[in-house]
Amino acid sequence: MVTAVKSNQPKLSLQLSRLPWKQAPVMDRSRHRAHGREEVRELQVVTVDGLLFPHARQVVRIRRRRRRIGTRTWSTETVYAVTDLEAHQASPAELAAWSRGHSIIENKNHWVKDVTFGEDAGQIRRHHTPAVMSALRDLARAALHRAGWANIASARRAHTQSEATLTLHGIP
Repeated sequence: MVTAVKSNQPKLSLQLSRLPWKQAPVMDRSRHRAHGREEVRELQVVTVDGLLFPHARQVVRIRRRRRRIGTRTWSTETVYAVTDLEAHQASPAELAAWSRGHSIIENKNHWVKDVTFGEDAGQIRRHHTPAVMSALRDLARAALHRAGWANIASARRAHTQSEATLTLHGIP
């Protein structure tokens, strides 16, 4: 398991930012130029014990520096992730690859839920209902994807008739 730590975990984020990063060497560095931008990523890994995250064995810090090509101004973003993997189970390069892939997957899934299902515009605010509705949207997206649909918006339109929806779930 490798999990990104987001800003909605302020105590954990603070704990991770206070780890001994100055003593941790940069384990992976990459530079990419595309879409009119240049990005430099540096990854550091620290072995930990006793975090506010159960079973965490390592913490990953990724520093991203970006600039538009042709400018001199760089912006910096620091991202943390925790993993239950020991150092011998995942190399820094594998952790870096995961972090790049995770952001792509996360952004793609959020886009589908927001644009196709209108999740961010939802008016449901009481109790656990928003989380339940989000889980149902995830279930619908996964069922359509498993049924072979690459375009979830097209799949939703095709399944507006109850007959097609029943077929999706194996009901004749």
